[in-house]
Amino acid sequence: MELTAFSPLLSPVRLKSTCIYPNSSTMYRYEFHAFQSGDKPRRTGFTAKRKKNFTTFMAYVGRNSYSYNNNNNNNNKMFYKRMGSCLVFPPPQNKKPIAIIEFLGGAFIGAVPEATYSYLIELLAAEGFLVISVPYNVTFDHDQVTRDIYERCNACLDMIRTSGLPDANLTAGELAGLPLYSVGHSNGALLQILTGSYFSEKIPKANAVVAYNNRPASEAVPYFEQLGPLVSQTMPAMEAFPFYSMARSTSDDGQEALLSLSKFADQLPSVLNQVTQGISEFKPTPSQNRDCFKQSYNVRHTLLVKFNFDTIDETDLLEETLKPRIDAIGGKLEKVLLDGNHITPCIQEPKWQVGDFYTPADAVAQGLKNLSLNEIRVLSRTIANWFRSVRD
Repeated sequence: MELTAFSPLLSPVRLKSTCIYPNSSTMYRYEFHAFQSGDKPRRTGFTAKRKKNFTTFMAYVGRNSYSYNNNNNNNNKMFYKRMGSCLVFPPPQNKKPIAIIEFLGGAFIGAVPEATYSYLIELLAAEGFLVISVPYNVTFDHDQVTRDIYERCNACLDMIRTSGLPDANLTAGELAGLPLYSVGHSNGALLQILTGSYFSEKIPKANAVVAYNNRPASEAVPYFEQLGPLVSQTMPAMEAFPFYSMARSTSDDGQEALLSLSKFADQLPSVLNQVTQGISEFKPTPSQNRDCFKQSYNVRHTLLVKFNFDTIDETDLLEETLKPRIDAIGGKLEKVLLDGNHITPCIQEPKWQVGDFYTPADAVAQGLKNLSLNEIRVLSRTIANWFRSVRD
């Protein structure tokens, strides 16, 4: 089967994706090729060829759904299971986890962590952690979304501690006694600090707060307004994918999984509608949040991670806010400065396939790949080592 669709907005690129049909045992790989036609008027398009012997598989089937990233190596695959509204990433190769991490991504991109934070989550899982990622939509109401995330994460925790994770060969008994930690990036870092301030039970034993940011809405709204037209221009291009239309045609839970990109885009109308309704500030405001942290923050062990090239980071202000409170409850607050920038946690592993012969180009490409991944690998190891050091 071959499909072709066209859009004037996309540049030449080659993409790969794979679909599995529910109630079918056959898996196929769809290769999407973007191209431009010679000296004729520019035309960008996609062809999709159905092939067996897939190299990448990403699919959702029902409410409890599955995803793999095989890369032609059964010993190096990332697996996750959707449980309720959360994504559960166990350690690879039947490793027994040493702890559980709740993971919260940044504004907008936190809605699709399986796409935007997949490599960081994969690294944390490889360190021996079972990661529960809680997707959420961006909103001005940080109070409500914090409480919603708290309920959803704990519902997922109760589920795996009761039923285990049979697909990863993990029993309920192996998960029931594991400590809970939390990793939050940017806006997700704000939400994890709010969680630790709103609640005193069923909260993480330790937080790793990465590139904390809680700027006022007056600084965020212009960004939202600029992002709106960009997404509206990109959506027709995305909808040109045959894969997208197939996703739209599936039913109920099955279609949710195939629409990661639209999940990202669908957040904008709600946010911009709040702006048109006159909402001009986050709830609570940044100053109200700082007052709350000073009085109510309950997580005794907190690691603050700051990057040396991050112009919107507010980690220093958070450190100043949290230190008296953490000292008062007999806890530990530590700050580290790492190489990187605000989007370092979202770095993805670049794919480079070596041909039949290893060439100088292959050597250069692999060298650049290692350089690009070094910062996120250091981040993962820093978080993992710090969690291992936590003692009560």
